[in-house]
Amino acid sequence: MGERALVVRLISLFMLALVFGSVEASLGDIDPRYRTCVKECQTTGIIGESIISHCQNKENDTSVGGSWYNQEQVYMQWKQLSCMTDCRYFCMMQREGERQSLGLTPVKYHGKWPFLRISVFQEPLSAALSAMNLLMHFTGWLSFFLLVKYKLPLRPQTKRTYYEYTSLWHIYAILSMNAWFWSSIFHTRDIDLTEKLDYSSAVALLGYSLILSLLRAFTPILAFVTTHILYLNFYELDYGWNMKVCVAMAVVQLLTWAIWAGALAMLLELYDFPPYMGYADAHSLWHASTVPLTYLWWSFIKDDAEFRTSTLIKKAK
Repeated sequence: MGERALVVRLISLFMLALVFGSVEASLGDIDPRYRTCVKECQTTGIIGESIISHCQNKENDTSVGGSWYNQEQVYMQWKQLSCMTDCRYFCMMQREGERQSLGLTPVKYHGKWPFLRISVFQEPLSAALSAMNLLMHFTGWLSFFLLVKYKLPLRPQTKRTYYEYTSLWHIYAILSMNAWFWSSIFHTRDIDLTEKLDYSSAVALLGYSLILSLLRAFTPILAFVTTHILYLNFYELDYGWNMKVCVAMAVVQLLTWAIWAGALAMLLELYDFPPYMGYADAHSLWHASTVPLTYLWWSFIKDDAEFRTSTLIKKAK
C-alpha cells in the first residue's frame, strides 16, 4: 500500500505541474503596453503607421448596399478574428522592437515566441517543414504500398499480403499525413480551430503509434506473460517467482512512463530558445529533424515487411 500511495502522489504532483504550467500566462501578453496596443488597434485599426484593414469600417460590412458575403455571419467572424490576430502580431512586433532597443531579450506572447510573417504564413519555416514532412510520409507510404501489393508475394488462397501489419501501417500513414497537414495549416494561420485540430491530430497519431509499437516490438513480452500465467496455473504456483516477475514489470512500466512523460518534456523546455532571425526556433528545428527520420522510418517499415514475408513463406513451406 505504501508503494502504491507513493506512485499516486507522484502522478498527482506531475498532473498539478502540468495544470499550473498550462494556465500560466506568458510574459509578453501580460505586458500592459502590449495589452493597451491590442485594445486600441481593435478599436481604431491603426498601429503607428500601419493600418489593419480587417479592423476598418466595421459598420459598413452589414450595410444594405454591401456585397452579400460581407453580410454573412461566417465572413464577419473571420474578419473579426483576422482583426484580432493582426493586431496581436503588429503590437507584438512593435513591443519587441522597443524591448530590443532597451537591450532586452525576446519574450513569449500567448505561449509562443515572436515570429516574422511571410505573407499569410505566421510561422513560415515550421509551416514549410510540416508540408515537407507530409510529403515524406506520402512518398514513404506510397513506396510501402507498392512493395506489399505488387512486389512481395501474396497468399495463394486469399491474395492478401503475408505481412500481418500491412493494414495497421496504412492507418498509421493516414494519421501521419493528417497530423502533418493540420500542423502546416496551424503554423500558417494560428487560430483556435487550427490549434485544436493540430493538437488533436498529433495526440491521435502518437497514441496510435504507441499502440502499434507495442503490438510490433513487444510481442515477445506478450508471449512471456502468457507463458508465465500458464506456468502459475498449470505447473507450479511459485509466489516468490511471481513476485519477482511482477516487480520487474512494474519497474519497467514506471521507468517507461517517467521517460515518456517527464524527461522528454524537460528536454524540450531546456532547449527552447527564441527564433533565430525571427524564423527558426527549437520547434521548427524539430520539424526539420523529422524529415530525414521519416525517410529512414519508412525504409525500416519496408525492410520489416520484407523480413516478415520471407519468414512466413519459409514457415509455410
